[in-house]
Amino acid sequence: MHLLRLIAGIACLVSVLLDAFETVILPRRATGHFRLTRLFYGLTWRPWRWAAMRVRHARKRETMLSFYGPLSLVFLIATWAAGLIVGFGLIYFAFPAPFVDPRGMAHPLLTDLYASGTTLFTLGLGDVVPRQLVIRGLMVLESGVGLGFVALVIGYFPVLYGAFSRREVSIALLDARAGSPPTAFELIKRHSFEGGSVALTKLLEEWERWSAELLESHISYPLLCLFRSQHTSQSWLGALTAILDTCALLIAGVQEQSARQAQLTFAMARHALVDIAQILSAKPATDQPDRLPAERFSKIYDELCRMGVRVCRDERSLERLKELRGLYEGYAQTLSRYVAMPLPPFFLDHPKKDNWLTVAKVRADAEASTAPAREFDEHIF
Repeated sequence: MHLLRLIAGIACLVSVLLDAFETVILPRRATGHFRLTRLFYGLTWRPWRWAAMRVRHARKRETMLSFYGPLSLVFLIATWAAGLIVGFGLIYFAFPAPFVDPRGMAHPLLTDLYASGTTLFTLGLGDVVPRQLVIRGLMVLESGVGLGFVALVIGYFPVLYGAFSRREVSIALLDARAGSPPTAFELIKRHSFEGGSVALTKLLEEWERWSAELLESHISYPLLCLFRSQHTSQSWLGALTAILDTCALLIAGVQEQSARQAQLTFAMARHALVDIAQILSAKPATDQPDRLPAERFSKIYDELCRMGVRVCRDERSLERLKELRGLYEGYAQTLSRYVAMPLPPFFLDHPKKDNWLTVAKVRADAEASTAPAREFDEHIF
């Protein structure tokens, strides 16, 4: 028996199985320094992001970035499978002449890898026969690992996409409440009607729970951070930042009932943002541009006053807002660079149409262009 080959095979198996367990089953952040999943995404995401950012057309760039999340999941599973095949293959290779191979491959290691692959995927071709009893036992063990691996993959996809779907529901609902992209000013503006403070408080309660669910799901499955929303102006990071901006404005200088709930939502949303940044090893940026200069701050508060929102215009309101922004903006900026999702501004001089209005206009134009053809068909038939 070749001891080094056996040790290498066992080490390969343990690393793959432990990594799959921590990634799929363990419902908490993994603390290990070396993980195959971390290495895989470190080697693949940055080149993919670099290539995508070279695409000038915004929609095509977003489409390319959106392919990475689901595609990387497929290749990650393939990497695990390859690691299991190599691990068992090295263990077989540690034994002298473990198989009878009628075809006689060029190298004994190729025979061992072939036997490992057919056993892991339970093909059962029978063209390579084990010589020793211990090899037969190892092949039975590998076939069991293969069945467990398939079951693990089958269970992993629904959990992952279920968490993604729950995340996107609230992001889609925010479109009509805060614009596209969502901004803090637009969110407060659309709740400036009579009784809007109660509606805004309820909305912030929902986003407090959404932030907690985001924290739980994205720490357990960091891959979800790279799954993108259906529209270019929507993202989980943009929505989370817009809610933090809104809470900061309410806490700093808006005299409404929703200010108390804003403190609770701000604490939960910042907790989610900071923990996600830590799980992705993203340190807070220190060179970020000022997202809200003093003149923009004054314009926002003037507009809020004009709409009838009760604001507190004391001398420390801007200072309080800067302190609150300093608690989360650095993390938001560095995450924005890492996942290639732009942050929304506090205020848009020329607000864009909401996504649902844009889709409705595109559909109306398409129907108008096909109207003559439909009239022609109706006239004939």
